[in-house]
Amino acid sequence: MQRTFLAIKPDGVQRALVGKIISRLEERGFKLVGLKLMKVSVELAEKHYGEHKSKPFFKGLVDFITSGPIVAMVWEGKDAINSLRKMMGKTNPLDAELGTIRGDFAIDIGRNVVHGSDGPESAEREIGLFFKNEELIEWNPDIRKWIYE
Repeated sequence: MQRTFLAIKPDGVQRALVGKIISRLEERGFKLVGLKLMKVSVELAEKHYGEHKSKPFFKGLVDFITSGPIVAMVWEGKDAINSLRKMMGKTNPLDAELGTIRGDFAIDIGRNVVHGSDGPESAEREIGLFFKNEELIEWNPDIRKWIYE
């Protein structure tokens, strides 16, 4: 099983989409192992978006992610990173397929509702930025036998 990081950004929280997004992931069969509602500090935002520091949109990313609460989550499941990326849809919601989170709930690239890790290294780094090890819960839902062979 693989773990990945997913955050519902301030626009998703403000628009009351938290429950709908979590439901989609649970209904698909992924297991929630970490969850917190939080206000992202500028320091954390700059670390999180560090790879974009030299780009002109860096300040906008930091300003937006710190503008209101987010819901930070860690999800676990088979090929979780790729699967959740597909469920999120393309970064630009206008290019995202209907049926994806961004395709259904967003219009503007700057308000695209969710962030998800794009690979194993970023998943490990982002999980470590937002969660302490003891905040991640090990548990086995009984329903797993109906999802995985």
